[in-house]
Amino acid sequence: MPAVFVSAGTRRTRWLATSCLVSCLASCPAIPVLIATAADAQQATPLPAITVAASRLDSATNTIVGASSTVISAAEIARSPAQSLQDIIAQTPGVQVQSTFGIANGAYTAVDLRGFGAFASANTLVLINGRRVNDLDLMGVDFSTIPRDSIERIEITRGNSGAVLYGDNAVGGVINIVTKTAVDGPPASMKAEAGTGSFNQRQGVVSAAVNQGPWSSSAFGNVFSSGGWRTNNAINQVNGVGDLRYTTPDFTAFLNLAGDNQHIGFPGGRRVDPTTGASQIATDPRGSSTPFDHGDKQGINATAGFTTTLRDGVDLIVDGGVRVKKQQSAFFGDVPLSSFNASFSDSHLSTWSLTPRLSIKSVLFGLPSTVLTGVDFHDATYHSSRSQYRSSAPVHVYDLGQQTLAAYYQQTVSVLPTTDLTLGGRIQRTLVTARDTLDPTAPNYFGDAQQLPLDQAQTNTAVLGGLEHRFNEVFTGFARAASAFRTPNVDERVSSGPMFDAFFNPVANNFDIKTQTSYDVETGLRVNAGRFEMQSSVYDMELTNEIHYNPVSFYNYNLDPTRRYGSETSASYRINDSLQLRGGFTYTRAVFREGQYAGSDVPLVSRYSGSAGVSWDIFDKYLVFDATLRAWSSRRMDNDQQNLQPKIPANATVDVKLSGAYERYFWSAGINNLFNVAYYDYAIASATTRGVFNAYPLPGRTYMVKAGATF
Repeated sequence: MPAVFVSAGTRRTRWLATSCLVSCLASCPAIPVLIATAADAQQATPLPAITVAASRLDSATNTIVGASSTVISAAEIARSPAQSLQDIIAQTPGVQVQSTFGIANGAYTAVDLRGFGAFASANTLVLINGRRVNDLDLMGVDFSTIPRDSIERIEITRGNSGAVLYGDNAVGGVINIVTKTAVDGPPASMKAEAGTGSFNQRQGVVSAAVNQGPWSSSAFGNVFSSGGWRTNNAINQVNGVGDLRYTTPDFTAFLNLAGDNQHIGFPGGRRVDPTTGASQIATDPRGSSTPFDHGDKQGINATAGFTTTLRDGVDLIVDGGVRVKKQQSAFFGDVPLSSFNASFSDSHLSTWSLTPRLSIKSVLFGLPSTVLTGVDFHDATYHSSRSQYRSSAPVHVYDLGQQTLAAYYQQTVSVLPTTDLTLGGRIQRTLVTARDTLDPTAPNYFGDAQQLPLDQAQTNTAVLGGLEHRFNEVFTGFARAASAFRTPNVDERVSSGPMFDAFFNPVANNFDIKTQTSYDVETGLRVNAGRFEMQSSVYDMELTNEIHYNPVSFYNYNLDPTRRYGSETSASYRINDSLQLRGGFTYTRAVFREGQYAGSDVPLVSRYSGSAGVSWDIFDKYLVFDATLRAWSSRRMDNDQQNLQPKIPANATVDVKLSGAYERYFWSAGINNLFNVAYYDYAIASATTRGVFNAYPLPGRTYMVKAGATF
């Protein structure tokens, strides 16, 4: 039993680290940052409105007809009392979060669209201005590296309808972060902000922008540090992005550069064992079982592109980029500095991409038509050395490469003045090579086998059909059917099977896991009645070969067929010009539909979740108040496919914030988890003993105070 928990208790942090630990660079490559101008800061932040239309790919606007979509505006982001983007996004129906660290800026908090549990990040595609930033490793996009002030809006499209336009990873949904630009801004502007908070949090933000004729540029620097709520939970993060842009009526071009550096400690889980009466959740929730585990990350990005008008209604959009991540992680297990438990990984991942496309607006047989069609090319290489210590010879050296070439076509036609129809398809060719170099003489070699080489080519497709009908000015109905796919990432291929058989003989695997596929249908209703807005939908999704991780035996495999179905509703009501109410409710079922677990819930998915909030301009722009309640029902622990273990308890938190602005000065004071609720939203269950698990407790009441000025 103890041996199981040396592994299982740190499972979450181990795969976070060995899968290229810190992925903050992945979230920065195409961020054209706008620095808030003095004029913007002097204006009152308006009450936000819930919007349910989504845009696509920079200036090439193309709403995905029939999809369940939500837009979070810059005003909502600015006013939200939540400290992290993930918590802001989690107020959207259909979104859940999982956090193993509870860091204020949201580092390593996973966003889950439509109930994918432990593999939420791999099934949620994240875009910056329409360009994918998911990397080839298991670690998802780290939202904490995206400057909040730079965001114009966040477009969330739930379900797999985005797979035609965006491809891989869009099974649960797509999050597209659209950033501001310095175009049409003042000749020069600058902003500075500083903040301090609980657990020695420190934050500094400096930004500047210039605009001269067709040229504009902006730069943004961010420093964040925190001692962390738990032992060995400190984080130090530095990010910087810059944007250069040339804009004319018929031609625009841009260049973005970004870099980051981060260090973070991994505190591990807190063990609960009713067989011995031990509960570290109760007696020492802030302690650490892995006081020396840590990870480091360095990265650099470059993205460039242009948009030109070929003729009226036809725009050519071409952009490309490179992302490079270097990450190191060190683990010492439950026994500090024990040579038996020690492991170190040094990984390097680089991704090149080129994505030309056409946006065509025309009249087809007398009907308005919009076409978006293009080609996506991505070339990713991954090199990872796995050793005992940083200075030790590596036991395994993994080299993997993946090239994808895809073509897509999506067309929307207004078949009636009140009815839009969308049809689209995507075909994608994926080439994978994988090699393992094994040194059995290296320190800490456990007798496992060298993985067999893999050279694989496969073709996958995605299709979409969507329909929207406006019954009148108030009611709009929508429906769609779509299919999507997800190819295995490098970490899933590296751990693609058991290291040993039942008799402890080494097993040679070959990096091969089947591609995951999904088919879903959805229908819903939108209501826009002046001060009242609402969207509600129901959906049903069936998946085959869903990829999953065995945290006890340390390997990935394809699950038996699964199913997700449920309903999502959001609404807002503006009482008057200074007071607005908002809320949402979600019912989510994620179940196994065949195999040994048929009928059981998929772990880490709450069946019910909801949110409620209020925004109140107490005294014009000088004093405003915002509050948000988030609640969720119990969920199964990771590794509890049999549904035999206790559940992670249901809970709710309340966040509040007071803020204001006077001339060019602004300030805010926020409290998260106002009622000091003790909770956790991630835990991993023992595979052998009922009631034994490791949980990752999250902070109680915390505060953050910020102040700044524009120049």
